[in-house]
Amino acid sequence: MTTTPTRGTPRSAPAERLPGAWSVGWQQGALEVKQFFRQREQGVFTFAFPVVLLFLFASIFKDDVAGAGVTASQLYVAAMIGAGIMSISFQSLGIAIAMERDEHVLRRLRGTPMPPTAYFLGKVWLVLVTGVLETAVLLAVGATVFDLDLPTSPEKWLTFAWIFVLGLTGCALLGVAVSSVPRSGRSASSVVVLPFLVLQFISGVYIAIDTVPDWMLTLGALFPLKWMCQGFRGVFLPESAQVLEQAGSWEYGRIALVLSAWCVGGLVLCLGTFRWKSRRDG
Repeated sequence: MTTTPTRGTPRSAPAERLPGAWSVGWQQGALEVKQFFRQREQGVFTFAFPVVLLFLFASIFKDDVAGAGVTASQLYVAAMIGAGIMSISFQSLGIAIAMERDEHVLRRLRGTPMPPTAYFLGKVWLVLVTGVLETAVLLAVGATVFDLDLPTSPEKWLTFAWIFVLGLTGCALLGVAVSSVPRSGRSASSVVVLPFLVLQFISGVYIAIDTVPDWMLTLGALFPLKWMCQGFRGVFLPESAQVLEQAGSWEYGRIALVLSAWCVGGLVLCLGTFRWKSRRDG
């Protein structure tokens, strides 16, 4: 026998739909950015460190480069942009995620209704915002202090945009993957900073390409930093500076291929290595 509900009988409210991953990821990204800028020491160091290095190297090595039509300081500006992008993505994410895992932050987030994708989207927004700001600072310093000529053609800025996006994405994914290597948050800095420092020396950031041994250049060519620096030199330096490159040209096609491969390979590494718990937690 069925009974019909009488007037005034309360009915169960429909289940409230949870926000999607993109919406939560946007909010998580806003939170990440706010936390970053609230830590003033971290923000100042992040943006000041590449600028200080640029001033040091560009002030010491400021002579004209023979046959290239540029000064050594202009070479450093273009290369330092690539190093700054990798620092803000690979190094920062590799250390920050390892520390959050060690402090059980990831474990607690995993137990909430927040989609796992939203956590990574939040990191992407943080890396994108800080990467754009740091690049803008370096370009402003390079143009005003070291006579770096900013491009006037849309094609050059389009080239800059796809190198920036592919490089930032590949380095960010590599940073997420390498965050699983340290056994604890305390050792994350040692594990992440050392390979990044070596890459800077063998990728044409601090030392001109034509003075680096070929075997080191070959090793550096396996990673995205060398190709980002080469691409940015192609954007901001005249065509005469191509003679300084290992192949004697900017090689935009190869740059796109290598950076795209790192985006795909970095995603595969993330999916295969990322852990929500530290090794001590099993």
